[in-house]
Amino acid sequence: MTATSMAKGGNLPVAATAVQVELGWSGGAGAPDADASALLLRADGRVKDDGDFVFYNQPQHASGAVRHLGKQRTGGGTTDTVGVDLGALEPEIERVVLGASADGGTFGQLSGLRLRLLDAGTGEELALFEMEATTETAFIGGELYRRAGRWKFRAVGQGYASGLAGLATDFGITVDEEAGATASTASTAPTPTPAVPSTPPHAGPPAPPRSPAAPTPRLVKGEEQLPVDMRKRLSLRKEQIAVSLRKHGAEGVTARVILVLDASGSMSFLYSKGVVADVVERMAAVAAQLDDDGEMQAWTFASNPARLPDLALGDLPEWLRRHVRVGELTLFRRKKPQRGLLPGQVDMRAVGIQNEEQKVIAEVRAYVRDHPAAAPTLVLFFSDGGVYRNKEIETELRAAVDEPVFWQFVGLGRSDYGVLERFDTLPGRRVDNVGFFAVDDISRVPDAELYDRLLSEFPSWIREARRLNII
Repeated sequence: MTATSMAKGGNLPVAATAVQVELGWSGGAGAPDADASALLLRADGRVKDDGDFVFYNQPQHASGAVRHLGKQRTGGGTTDTVGVDLGALEPEIERVVLGASADGGTFGQLSGLRLRLLDAGTGEELALFEMEATTETAFIGGELYRRAGRWKFRAVGQGYASGLAGLATDFGITVDEEAGATASTASTAPTPTPAVPSTPPHAGPPAPPRSPAAPTPRLVKGEEQLPVDMRKRLSLRKEQIAVSLRKHGAEGVTARVILVLDASGSMSFLYSKGVVADVVERMAAVAAQLDDDGEMQAWTFASNPARLPDLALGDLPEWLRRHVRVGELTLFRRKKPQRGLLPGQVDMRAVGIQNEEQKVIAEVRAYVRDHPAAAPTLVLFFSDGGVYRNKEIETELRAAVDEPVFWQFVGLGRSDYGVLERFDTLPGRRVDNVGFFAVDDISRVPDAELYDRLLSEFPSWIREARRLNII
């Protein structure tokens, strides 16, 4: 039987009752060593305790089902292998994540980085996954997972720049900062969470300890359903948001978050290049940290506004696929043939191609009035400019001054933003209810900088709105 050569994200059924997963690479002078590992995960995507982490310092699971088999060097190559007896795994184990860490360098310094799946009984190669890496010091090569009572293998290829500790903490491992200390107890869990020793032979330096005063990201329903790489990004972004709020004196603040996306014709390039999808993912982290249920209401607009389905965090990948769409009119306004719409999708032909910001502002204002909330509302409004309805926009935002809403506008280019750029200096309002900034390329703005700018005026508005009994 010929082995299956796999691409990132691919999967295949595993008929063998026991397999070996072989991490292989070649390295010249100065290249790091690498070590294979495995994490046994329950249905919640996390380990139960430290016994579920199999690596060089703990080479066998208590069940005997997963074992670190060690390294072999042949010629210019090295392999490190983990054995998994699928039939012996405990019934509650849903996934076995197959990871690796680099000692003394990055995976990008290794050549021929690959993962082979072998039938442990016959030695037959079942799958080959050739991986690429750059600055990563830890890697998830693949995972074995149950689906409808059968085992399958998925090629993952997800890297981390934070070493073994960074990989482990993503699945419930708490790094112990004192060598030889026992596993620490998480305040939110009834059972101890496992600890990675701070100085294992190949793990490099320990992760820096978290300050006792550091803000803690909220765990939101549906978060555990996200793909591993998206869940990792979300966790880091929530931490950045919490830090930004604390810097501005708003630690612990809550808000209803509403997203507004420009879908006018000039936005087509940003949609096709994935920039808008990336913006939505980054804003989902804001809702996850600020909103009591982690959900976010959303609108799209061009000539006309249209409300999109609410974005629940666990639905993020599918929501992006279905609803991050630009208008479907040509520049000459001829309608394109109607495509079949998926459930919840907006007919983007009705949205049009021009900029009519005042219409969606009015619609969002009406929604807030009709759906009062205990927390204030933060509107995150993204546009590439071309603003020309200045008088109408100003009228709407002036009228909204006494409403429990802060409007944060973000410009996605160098175009004309009209009255939005001038709102901070417009007189005659008893509270500044509008923020604005523009970036040339938002995809190049680091998360920490983006969230600092996004949340810089919202906390001061909250304080002033409270003083004036607006909220």
